[in-house]
Amino acid sequence: MDLKRGHKSSDLGTIPEDWNVITLGSLNPFITSGSRGWAKYYSESGAPFIRITNLSRMSIYPNLSDLKFVQLPPGNTEGARTQLKYGDLLISITADIGISGFADNSIPSPAYINQHIALVRVDPDKSDAKFLSYYLASEAAQRVFSAGTDQGAKAGMNLPGIRAIKTVFPSLKEQHRIATALSDMDALLAAIDDLIIKKRNTRQGATQSLLSGRTRLPGFGSSHDRRQSQVGLIPQDWKAIPLHGLSWMKSGENITATSIDQTSTFPCFGGNGLRGYTTRFTHDGDFALIGRQGALCGNVLGVSGRFFASEHAIVVTALPGTDISWLTLVLGNMHLNRYSESSAQPGLSVKKIASLMVATPPTKAEQAAIAAVLSDMDAELTALEQRRDKTRLLKQGMMQELLTGRTRLV
Repeated sequence: MDLKRGHKSSDLGTIPEDWNVITLGSLNPFITSGSRGWAKYYSESGAPFIRITNLSRMSIYPNLSDLKFVQLPPGNTEGARTQLKYGDLLISITADIGISGFADNSIPSPAYINQHIALVRVDPDKSDAKFLSYYLASEAAQRVFSAGTDQGAKAGMNLPGIRAIKTVFPSLKEQHRIATALSDMDALLAAIDDLIIKKRNTRQGATQSLLSGRTRLPGFGSSHDRRQSQVGLIPQDWKAIPLHGLSWMKSGENITATSIDQTSTFPCFGGNGLRGYTTRFTHDGDFALIGRQGALCGNVLGVSGRFFASEHAIVVTALPGTDISWLTLVLGNMHLNRYSESSAQPGLSVKKIASLMVATPPTKAEQAAIAAVLSDMDAELTALEQRRDKTRLLKQGMMQELLTGRTRLV
């Protein structure tokens, strides 16, 4: 194999000539794992107890949204041994081994780890733990973890195995620069994720407000003068109308699995959404589909164009005077799965669904305006999610470049 000038072969692939390959043990770190039997210390509040579920292959920073807490008895010596400090490197050592984490300042102190996680504490004058964490999260390191996992037995790694883990090792200065560059990308990803959460919450609030009439769009009357109805308080000029007064509902047609493939012309929808494609269609136009049976019973999907609807989907056709986009949003906000019949295979009755009452604006124009506002919010969310996905791909590319030395920050 031809080597790029200034590079050399190593146990971890091609690396720059001035890089080394070392084991974690050669850094003389403090290594330990969490204590067993701490479930008895679980509490509603207290010190965070970091578990594998708090680690992710998407980011080296622990996810603190689903924390367990512990309250240790006074003088607990195990707590002193397993308490996290800023800069600790975390590695999952049982089941899904090799998930890498970094203890940053977002973790409240004190915090502890359970027995499924190893803690590696290195001297910051010798190595950058954040760099090490990024390297262990890289594609190359993860392949090593996967190769070392015995799929025929319960996966696990002991502390000597942690010491034997190999990593590339640039100068400390370059480690800092690589860690900083990748950390900046993670900060950007976190900011986009936060914005997506805020936009989702705003969209949810707007949905509840607009579909109930608590908020009226400009030019469509007042939301202040409200009256009691079968569906709660609604504007004076709105009505409570059963779904059969707004639409026509009918289950789709039977189709065999052999008639569905991945290459035919027309999409085929069933109770759990898209099943595949088929050679003929049952509908042409704009409709709402309700999953009638299956794991996603009650799920609502807006569909346009030519498609085949199977017997496990309810096709909703808007009657004149009803905007189908608005009606699709209303159906999706009704949590229809709660009306499923109690059986081994949950199912919805068209008759039951059609009798449900809906708060209805007086004109199709207002319905369409509500749908347009919420559709614009959905488009903004989709654009943010696409931006996040592209940023993740960019970060993965940066990791591949920086952690192999193909791109240098010197």
